[in-house]
Amino acid sequence: MKSKVIVVDDKLALAETLADGLVDQQFDAVAFGSAIAALEAVKTGDIDVVVTDLRMPELDGLALLDAIRTAAPQTQVIVMTAYGAVDSAVEAIRKGAYHYLTKPFKVDELVIFVRRAIAERALRCEAATLRKRVGAHGDLVVHSAAMQRVLGIVERIATANVPVLITGETGTGKGALARAIHNASSRAARPFIAINCAALPEQLLESELFGHVKGAFTGATQDHPGLFVAADGGTLLLDELAEMPIALQPKLLRVLEAGAVRPVGATRERTVDVRVIAATHRKPLQAVVAGALREDLLYRLDVVPIEVPALRERRDDIAPLVEHFLADALARHPEARAKRFARTAMRRLLDHAWPGNVRELAHVVERGVLLASNDEISPEDLGLDAAAPVSAMQFSGDVMAMSELQRSYARWALDRFGGHKTRTAERLDIDAKTLNRWLADD
Repeated sequence: MKSKVIVVDDKLALAETLADGLVDQQFDAVAFGSAIAALEAVKTGDIDVVVTDLRMPELDGLALLDAIRTAAPQTQVIVMTAYGAVDSAVEAIRKGAYHYLTKPFKVDELVIFVRRAIAERALRCEAATLRKRVGAHGDLVVHSAAMQRVLGIVERIATANVPVLITGETGTGKGALARAIHNASSRAARPFIAINCAALPEQLLESELFGHVKGAFTGATQDHPGLFVAADGGTLLLDELAEMPIALQPKLLRVLEAGAVRPVGATRERTVDVRVIAATHRKPLQAVVAGALREDLLYRLDVVPIEVPALRERRDDIAPLVEHFLADALARHPEARAKRFARTAMRRLLDHAWPGNVRELAHVVERGVLLASNDEISPEDLGLDAAAPVSAMQFSGDVMAMSELQRSYARWALDRFGGHKTRTAERLDIDAKTLNRWLADD
């Protein structure tokens, strides 16, 4: 099926010329001389890309972009602008446009970016499908390729009644991922219970997990069923598994193997049907070597291992996460003045190393909402240490000349922005002429 593209310009002849050029490249392209008519077509059809002029009567390009984002958020928008209106085009990018082209441009250039926009749309649609299938929860974001791979695994194993071991740094969202697995499973209507194995002393943790009978120990004034029984039919998340006291691990292994639990002080076991998901911020094999985790327990739980990447390794997720946390914070603090992030503040968020991962990002966004004195959150409101390193960049290999480093970095940055030199130059804080000079040194 051909991809559907709409070209909008109040100069209909120009729109028709561009649409004809796209048709020659096997797109299903239609020209409109009215933004209002084009918007109606977007609302009634599954349109992949809209290419629109910025300055039009009735409804200008920015207003059309806003309307499309509301009516068909998966539709990609490319804006066309005259040389003197680049600021408006940049504003369109900030509002969610995929790309902008400065007139005059060749049809071949438009074709390149229409194809890229269609690929981006397909990626977003796939991510939305994954979110729906795994019962997306809270802080899960699947914009980045890394998280799409993670949720692809979740989709495949959610309905399998096998243990799962989730690893990843503190704050990466292991608990949210565990809940997503539960939500996508046949156990979704049954309890999801989480316990932090590092938060309780050994005797209390044993009682919480396996239960106890009245009189089993001092203070046991009545029977307590325990979390395995409470989670019967559902899912139990054992967070920070590697911090569980080593003496309790054989009893956990017994429950996993037999599907039965014996409360502290009891003489009989009780059958339970619980899916166990374990999580840890430690490297499991290193924990085994260190004597903190039994090897047989690790192999019993490590049927499906899932590693959640650190936020610095999936920077494409930062902006969507910021949007999510901003909406969440504004809902919790309706008296806050903040409405959005200033561009300089957003850049600071995108550049930060995030050693505390998603959890740290959530706290920083909420801090910005609470401290902002007007409708824009500034870099100063974020409370990030200005002296702290703002990237996780590491160096290895031979030392190279600065000119070669500059050239290599410029090529890498250009690739990150899909070959868009203007956006690359803006992000590098240089002018387009300087960027061209760096690239021309190849």
